[in-house]
Amino acid sequence: MANKRVLITGAAGFLGSHLCDRFIKEGFDVIGMDNLITGDIKNIEHLFKLKEFEFYHHDVSKFIHVSGPLDYILHFASPASPIDYLKIPIQTLKVSSLGTHNCLGLALSKGARMLVASTSEVYGDPLVHPQTEEYWGNVNPIGPRGVYDEAKRFQEAITMAYHTFHHLETRIVRIFNTYGPRMRLNDGRALPAFIGQALRGEDLTVFGDGSQTRSFCYVADLVEGIYRLLMSDHEQPVNIGNPDEISLKDFAEEIIKLTGTSQKIIYKPLPTDDPKQRQPDITKAKEILGWQPTVNRAEGLKITYEYFKSLPQEELYKLPKEFIKKK
Repeated sequence: MANKRVLITGAAGFLGSHLCDRFIKEGFDVIGMDNLITGDIKNIEHLFKLKEFEFYHHDVSKFIHVSGPLDYILHFASPASPIDYLKIPIQTLKVSSLGTHNCLGLALSKGARMLVASTSEVYGDPLVHPQTEEYWGNVNPIGPRGVYDEAKRFQEAITMAYHTFHHLETRIVRIFNTYGPRMRLNDGRALPAFIGQALRGEDLTVFGDGSQTRSFCYVADLVEGIYRLLMSDHEQPVNIGNPDEISLKDFAEEIIKLTGTSQKIIYKPLPTDDPKQRQPDITKAKEILGWQPTVNRAEGLKITYEYFKSLPQEELYKLPKEFIKKK
């Protein structure tokens, strides 16, 4: 009996590569697809020798053709950090609109179940805390973050339209802040930015007064939640994240303690529309999927720090111009 086949878009990215690993471990044949605009081929090089894995270098915003049967599609192609989506706003909008449309059309033609990677950013700068799936959000559609936030909100809308109109089997996961090995040091998000600064001997940059909060979920926990959601019969959005909330100031102090460095924290103005609070309500994930995080932050941070320490020295200094100090 042939293995079931799954297409994972954004396969060379942080989350996509971990999903490829998980589905191969579960006995699937995996097709990874990525245009490498933000993904890194090194994240999946270890899979190239496997007969269960094949890679398509392709932009999902263009027509997608995959030969043979498909059982599942996981659409994870998208820039996911402010550094990326502020630099490539049009591509960010296209991958979650045209790209999602193309993936949904492919799923419909193959009779495949499709899961889309949405995000806690659909809640914007929330007026409800913690955020439940019923909250509609507080998003500025024309602000700098709107290209990502609204792209993901449209992605959810078109996915649900295919479900209700075409009766396509769909799943929507709303992903909260996630961390772990294979994150990029230079992507602008708090955790890799803090660890990168500590490893380079720089002071840690906190935006605003540091009172804004985030909730960090270790990647293995997130992948488990995604897998359970895909295999469930739940069609409405589900939050997957760790509800252990921490302020960014306290988080920066945790990183300083973890790395044993003597850097101090410096403060810079808060970016436009930066969310002040972020904490998932995971009641649905617990009740429907039997899922909750199992890796605590201290344990996950230690693994992630060891990964970043193991990177070649030049990776530490591969920074976008936004991070380079002017002489």
